[in-house]
Amino acid sequence: MTAATATHTPIHFDIVGSFLRPARLKEAQAEFEAGKISQEQLTKIQDEEIKKLVDKEVEAGLHYVSDGEFRRHLWHLDTFWGFEGVKKIFGEHGYFFHNLETRKESAKVVGKIRFTKDHPDLKAFEYLQSITKDLDVVPRQSVPSPAQAYAEFVRGEDNLESLNQVYPDRADLVKDLTQAYHDLFLALYDAGCRDIKLDDCTWGMLSDSDFWSAQNIDQKGIEQLQAEYLELNNLAIQDLPEDLRISTHVCRGNYASTWAATGGYEPVADTLFGKENVESFYLEFDDNRSGDFSPLAKVPAGKQVVLGLATSKKPDLEDPAVLIDRVKEASQYVDLDNLALSTQCGFASTEEGNHLTEDEQWAKIKLVVDTAKQIW
Repeated sequence: MTAATATHTPIHFDIVGSFLRPARLKEAQAEFEAGKISQEQLTKIQDEEIKKLVDKEVEAGLHYVSDGEFRRHLWHLDTFWGFEGVKKIFGEHGYFFHNLETRKESAKVVGKIRFTKDHPDLKAFEYLQSITKDLDVVPRQSVPSPAQAYAEFVRGEDNLESLNQVYPDRADLVKDLTQAYHDLFLALYDAGCRDIKLDDCTWGMLSDSDFWSAQNIDQKGIEQLQAEYLELNNLAIQDLPEDLRISTHVCRGNYASTWAATGGYEPVADTLFGKENVESFYLEFDDNRSGDFSPLAKVPAGKQVVLGLATSKKPDLEDPAVLIDRVKEASQYVDLDNLALSTQCGFASTEEGNHLTEDEQWAKIKLVVDTAKQIW
């Protein structure tokens, strides 16, 4: 079986994608930022550490592999900065997580948004493809969703004012943003990619009723946002090659082992599960913040749900018996053959990473793989 055909094989264990940055990689990044090494030297170290990571992923028995997001600073902003017309800025505030505030980087629209062939996600995948093309695995590219990009472009008065200057007509923004994403996806496909995962915190935030109450946004406003996010995502992924698998991961925030949003999937289930045109949903269910499984009844028959039951935020290993029982519970709503098991998120959505060691990270993955093999 080759990487091109492996997507047709039912797989019941998976990962979300990001891995803890090795010490050597962190040191090289710091030296680069201090002007002590060149971009070429940094890229060489990134390449070497990604190769080591892929070898470990293969050794762990994973079918879908990633580059660990080792070239990214943050899970989403690097992608936005890679589009023409988008500028890296430092805002007044970062994102407000539970008990902390994140770094202050943001992305501001300063010109018409376009995809170009030097986009960092394309370059990153080309290297991943080069080291996996002869392996019995599927290289996956994770990309923050178009809805997530839009949410960033309107975050804060400075971003919003700049966006309005460039795109006074929102229809033009929708057209350009979704086309830029569509062009990125086609370029990834041409480079050999057959599996793209859209990482998306927008649906997790829309599930948090306390957040929207604090913003004085009522149910009508929430429904309008859902419609806008759905349109952006579906337009970007329409008319893609049939053998390109598109999935989405819904996150509630993953920064230094803490979180940003809380709430079950019920408020977004009809729109997200019923109308977003993806094949698989990677969903967080590692604690009570994610609610129960009942919203999964809205997932159309035949679509896959990857249950993020093992937390990537803490080193403690879950009881396999509890994980098995929870999968069985979820199978009341989604056929067992269409379920899979994973960690609830990646281990390092940003360079900082979560509060666990690399050995503890791999122990989590082993738990997921071993438990899934007991179930399926």
